[in-house]
Amino acid sequence: MKVLLLAGLGALFFAYYWDDNFDPASLQGARVLLTGASVGVGEKLAYHYARLGSHLVLTAHTEALLQKVVGNCRKLGAPKVFYIAADMASPEVPERVVQFALDKLGGLDYLVLNHLGAAPAGTRARSAQATRWLMQVNFLSYVQLTSLALPSLTDSKGSLVVVSSLLGRVPTSFSSPYSAAKFALNSFFGSLRRELDVQDVHVAITMCVLGLRHRASAAEGVRGVTRAKAAPGPKAALAVIRGSATRASGVFYPWRFHLLCLLRGWMPQPRAWFIRQELNITTPAAA
Repeated sequence: MKVLLLAGLGALFFAYYWDDNFDPASLQGARVLLTGASVGVGEKLAYHYARLGSHLVLTAHTEALLQKVVGNCRKLGAPKVFYIAADMASPEVPERVVQFALDKLGGLDYLVLNHLGAAPAGTRARSAQATRWLMQVNFLSYVQLTSLALPSLTDSKGSLVVVSSLLGRVPTSFSSPYSAAKFALNSFFGSLRRELDVQDVHVAITMCVLGLRHRASAAEGVRGVTRAKAAPGPKAALAVIRGSATRASGVFYPWRFHLLCLLRGWMPQPRAWFIRQELNITTPAAA
């Protein structure tokens, strides 16, 4: 009976994600500010938007990598591409980034928040200093960018796209500060969606739950700790674009993550044996 139930749920999810009414033409000429655009899913997002004819402002920490992505976007047909190197660990940077995008594009239709501050997995990442840095990069800068871009998105009836993680829905071992930031994102934007709806503000919010980022920093951060595999960048990026373009409230990639989040409600306290199956350790971690 359980097998039949799971199979039925899987079929329903497949039908839901297959029929999403995505129209690629809707992104032609769209004004997009994309953060974390230099590598991984962010880089693939930039290339998809470029192929679809969107106007882009790209930002990331490393200027040399951004310049490479900008050049590739131009080759792929993006009508306008600008970039601004920015370190989201600095509280004054989000205002500079949003103002740059507004000056270059004249407004925004999409704010795609994808940047990521990764810390090594394990007990050494639990310090207050590491947690404070992660919260600034992975949560507070998202809030700052959103508040600054929201007036323009309200005018255009645009979309907020938040690229998050399964760790914002299902806590796991040795990721306390990172998971805290991702849970904060889920709560903040879930509440903001309700506030905008009550106020009849037509700005869509799409929360994207992805697997392990397919990028060097994320992989290095969990090396030797987890058996999880990275989500393929191009496919994950396309899922984000399809979901946000259709103003979906949520995107899960791989789709089974949606099922996992639902199952967590039925089994909120997994046994230690199940938790250990995702880890490469056999002894308890030091406090």
